[in-house]
Amino acid sequence: MAGGRLFVVATPIGNLSDLTARAAEVLCAGTHVLAEDTRRARILLRHAGSPARAVSLHAHNEASRTGQALAWLARGDDVALVSDAGTPLLSDPGERLVGAAVAEGFEVMPVPGPSAVLAALVASGLPCVPFTFLGFLPRKAGRREQMLDRIAAASDTTVLFESPVRVTRLLDDLAKRAHAGRRVAVCRELTKLHEEVFRGTLSDAALRWRESPPRGEVTVVVEGRRNGDGKSDPEEARQIASELLDDGLAPTAAAKELAKRTGLARGDAYDVVRGAGETS
Repeated sequence: MAGGRLFVVATPIGNLSDLTARAAEVLCAGTHVLAEDTRRARILLRHAGSPARAVSLHAHNEASRTGQALAWLARGDDVALVSDAGTPLLSDPGERLVGAAVAEGFEVMPVPGPSAVLAALVASGLPCVPFTFLGFLPRKAGRREQMLDRIAAASDTTVLFESPVRVTRLLDDLAKRAHAGRRVAVCRELTKLHEEVFRGTLSDAALRWRESPPRGEVTVVVEGRRNGDGKSDPEEARQIASELLDDGLAPTAAAKELAKRTGLARGDAYDVVRGAGETS
C-alpha cells in the first residue's frame, strides 16, 4: 500500500558525535519525529540541524500516539522514531507502533547506529556469540528470582541493563546463584566523559561496587556458564550444605540452594547435602 515510511532511528548513547550521517538526514527530512523524552530529542534535533518538532511517545501514551502516527503514515507523511539513547525498542517504547505499522502494510526502515547493548558486549572481553539480551530485570520478587536463575544457568553471554542504585544487589545475587568466579563486565557511562568498564569476577564486581556505588547508565555483561562451573571445592560445598541445614532448610531445598551457589548439578548437590546431614 502507498503511504509514508516509519524510520526507526538509532541515536547516540552519550556522545553526540556518534550520530550517523544517515540518521541526521532522516531527522532533517522527516515530517514527524516521535521521542520518549522531547527535551532530550530537541538537543539531538538541534545538533542534527533539523527543524522538526519532537512529539512525545512514551509508555503512558503509546496506544493513542500509535493511532496518530498511523494516520500520518496513511496520508503519506514520513515518521521517525527515536529513543532517549541508542536503538529504539530495546527496553524503550515503540514496539506497539512498529507492530501496528507492519500490520497495516507500511514500510518500516531501520536506521542503525549506536547501541549500549553492543557497545558493552564488544568492550566486555567476553564471548560475543551467542548472547542474550534481557533488558531490565523485573522488579517483582518472584519474576526477578526466575530471571536470576535463568542468567545463572545460561551457557550464552547475557547482557542486561540495571539501575545504578540496584546494580550492587544484582551482582551479589548473581554471585550467590552462579559460580562466584564467573566473569562479568560492568559498563557505565559508555561513550561519555566518565566512561568506565570494570572487568572481573562476579564476587570482585560485587565488592567493587559495594564500596563505591556506580553513577550513570549501567550495562552489565555476564559470562555464560562454563564446563568447570559445576566443579565446586568439595569441602566448601559441604560447609555450605551444613550451614543451609543448620538454617532449617529441608534437604531438597538445601540441595536446590547449594546448586545455585556452587554450580553443582542438582543430583550432586543433593548427595552433598545428604552427606552433610549424616555427619552433623
